[in-house]
Parts: sequence; C-alpha cells; structure tokens
Amino acid sequence: MKKSFLASLALAASLVTLSAADEDGFAPLFNGKDTTGWHLRNPKGHNSWSVEGGVLKNTVNKGEHGVDLVTDQKFWNFTVRYEFQVPDGSNSGFYLRGRHEIQILGDFKSGKPALTGNGAIYNFKAPSEFASKPAGEWQTVEATMIGNKITVILNGKKIHDNVECNKATGSEIDKNVTEPGPIFLQGDHGTVSFRNMRLKELPR
Repeated sequence: MKKSFLASLALAASLVTLSAADEDGFAPLFNGKDTTGWHLRNPKGHNSWSVEGGVLKNTVNKGEHGVDLVTDQKFWNFTVRYEFQVPDGSNSGFYLRGRHEIQILGDFKSGKPALTGNGAIYNFKAPSEFASKPAGEWQTVEATMIGNKITVILNGKKIHDNVECNKATGSEIDKNVTEPGPIFLQGDHGTVSFRNMRLKELPR
C-alpha cells in the first residue's frame, strides 16, 4: 500500500513537472477578468462580448449582429493554445495573424470533416479527421504558424500538419500575408465562449 501511494505521488509530481515544462514560454492572451489587450474591430459595432468566471463569451441573439475582437499586439511565428465551447450550429472562428481562420462550428451531429467544418482552415483545407466534441463541451486547440505553414491539434488529434497557406481565407483584417498580424475572434456570426488562451512566440 505504501509503495503504491509513493508511486502515485511520484507520478503526480512528474505530470505536474511535464505540464509546467509544456507551458514554458506561453503568455496569456486573455487575463480572465476583462478584455485588456483587445479591441473591437469595429468600434461602432454592437459589443456582444462579456467576461464572467474566467470565460470570454460572445452572445449573439437572434436578429443581432456582433463584432470581432482583435488583439492589440501582432505576431509572426507562434504557437497558440485555447479552449472554446460552442452550441449546436453556432459559427465563429479563431484567426491566426488576422488572416487565416481556424473554423469554429457546432457540427458534432454531422460526424464528418468538411472544408467549412469545425477545425478547418476555412474554405481552404478540411481537417484530416473529424475531431469535434458535442455542444456544451470544452474543446481544446493548439495551432502553430511558422512562415506560411499551419499545424493544428484539435481535441488531441492532429488535423493539419504543416499545411502551406499563402492566402487569406475570408473576412480577414487585410491580405498582407507576409506581415505579422493579430489574433482575432470572430464575433459577428454566433455565440461562442473562450478560455485559457495563451501564446508562445517562436523565432522568426
């Protein structure tokens, strides 16, 4: 019993160490309290964003039109990690450099990957496999962009591996794909929640 308990403690300690090392160099994009470090893409638009309990939520009611939320800072090479939750059928997006959309869609009931489905590089490349979770569950993403290549892990599955993307994918900030750009969260389509957004810049 004692040996088993000590082994469990050792395993727990090793997992904590691995987790800490895994997060080394990541800085929060969202402080869990307010939208410091972000701005509305259209300052005159309807601000549908709110923060509660460490969650950043975009609520778009029927007949409303929300607005995108954009980081003040711009980035070039990086790995970004985030969690999102989306209702069935709701549509949003997480934009790398403000130009390359990783689609967010409540499409669990479809059961298959699609060019405009959850995790797609929107309208450019479908996920290599279906990895969506049901509505109401938190989904995890790790996206890495180096130069013009994108790698995405959705819910533990690698769905894009060094995909070359030389063009903006729609609703972009601009088309200057050879320049650094912000992260932006699509807010004009549907309800979505985010938490634990953090980013690690990589050498250029």
